[in-house]
Amino acid sequence: VVDSVPLISIDILARKNNKVLLGKRVNKPAQGYFFSTGGRINKNESIDNALSRIAKNELNIELKTTPKFIGVFEHFYDDSIYENISTHYVNLAYEYQVEEIINLPTEQHSEYKWFTISELLESKQVYKYVKGYFRN
Repeated sequence: VVDSVPLISIDILARKNNKVLLGKRVNKPAQGYFFSTGGRINKNESIDNALSRIAKNELNIELKTTPKFIGVFEHFYDDSIYENISTHYVNLAYEYQVEEIINLPTEQHSEYKWFTISELLESKQVYKYVKGYFRN
């Protein structure tokens, strides 16, 4: 499937005190870069259910309100979790204000860091598609 069709994914931009939480990716694509938390929408899974699942799996939080929809973005990568296969995502980006996040999962991200918008736009460690969420 990854080799044949675009995948539909959700990114959740966790925000607190005018900063955005990004995690350093463990897996391809974008391995080794700071990226927003997110994941694929599963077949027969509603967007609302995917948002709740991704928030729990990626941020260890329960959503109390519906995240703010930012827009639809396309992400193209030369690699994927599979050898010699590129990845194409149709990405639905959402923003969510958090109060506190504890015990962040480490399956997808090896470390986490809070960035101001200007810091993430200037950082060479932040992947270009994340920067695209904040460029006008």
